[in-house]
Amino acid sequence: MLRQTNQQPITALYPRLSHEDELQGESNSISNQKRILETYAKQNGFSNLRWYTDDGYSGANFQRPGFQAMLADIEAGKVGTVIVKDMSRLGRNYLQVGMYTEMIFPQKGVRFIAINDGVDSAQGDNDFAPLRNIFNEWLVRDTSKKIKAVKRSKGMSGKPITSKPVYGYLMDEDENFIIDEEAAPVVKQIYNLCLAGNGPTKIARMLTEQQIPTPGTLEYRRTGSTRRYHPGYECKWATNTVVHILENREYTGCLVNFKTEKPSYKVKHSVENPPEKQVIFENHHEPIIDTQTWERVQELRKQRKRPNRYDEVGLFSGLLFCADCGSVMYQQRYQTDKRKQDCYICGNYKKRTHD
Repeated sequence: MLRQTNQQPITALYPRLSHEDELQGESNSISNQKRILETYAKQNGFSNLRWYTDDGYSGANFQRPGFQAMLADIEAGKVGTVIVKDMSRLGRNYLQVGMYTEMIFPQKGVRFIAINDGVDSAQGDNDFAPLRNIFNEWLVRDTSKKIKAVKRSKGMSGKPITSKPVYGYLMDEDENFIIDEEAAPVVKQIYNLCLAGNGPTKIARMLTEQQIPTPGTLEYRRTGSTRRYHPGYECKWATNTVVHILENREYTGCLVNFKTEKPSYKVKHSVENPPEKQVIFENHHEPIIDTQTWERVQELRKQRKRPNRYDEVGLFSGLLFCADCGSVMYQQRYQTDKRKQDCYICGNYKKRTHD
């Protein structure tokens, strides 16, 4: 067991393992890294040992909890030496790794050792260290490209590339979308409320008043995931959640792949793809909302956002449809010196495409 004292600087032992590293077997495992680091530290007389561990974090991501805790202690002047199994454990972005090993660590008086690479800052500059950093970053880029290629192939074959289907569906062992009997009625209610003339904000308020669990709350209760769970707000619906449900065409039974993508392997967050980059597979699963209802909701929401020729959003904008052809009814105003009167006219009749 490692013992720590407060009389001397910390010797930081830093093991890191990403999900991709796990595929390479035991040699890169956390337990194996710890064994190598502890043996080296004891054999070379290092004391006041402290672990800073990141298990399941990519080397391209430097916002790792263990790494950030180590940096905080370095900034506070508590760390004298940092020891890793090899350079790639510190990170796989050669610019950032170089910033730490060539600038920050020397400025803070921290000795850096990468055991398997033969790097020890106390022995002077290592000419091969920058090349190793470049190779380590190339490995991340190459892995990212391979993962993207596999994902692309799967997505183009009509299989879902997400592990979590949209609210209202569950996924079985064969990656098929099946209707969630608890959530699907809520989806239908949201669409019906919209057709009745309620906007997303009002719908969110109505769901909150009915104490209906949010999608994040439902996921938390089933899986324990806190990704979208907000304690104390279990039934507090957000407007953008309702908007997302109203705009998602997967409720019509089609699968939409490549809705988002990461611009670069260095970028953590995904961005939304334009429609032309998305791939749609019709009749993929059982619909919750029929296509006609979905399209009517889209038209309704578009109409409610659009002012009329008088720069107003009419009281019944997007709510009235022609009983004969189903076209949206548009506001028409007749005005004289004495009075002003509004009426609604069939859109197709107005365009002279219907009698």
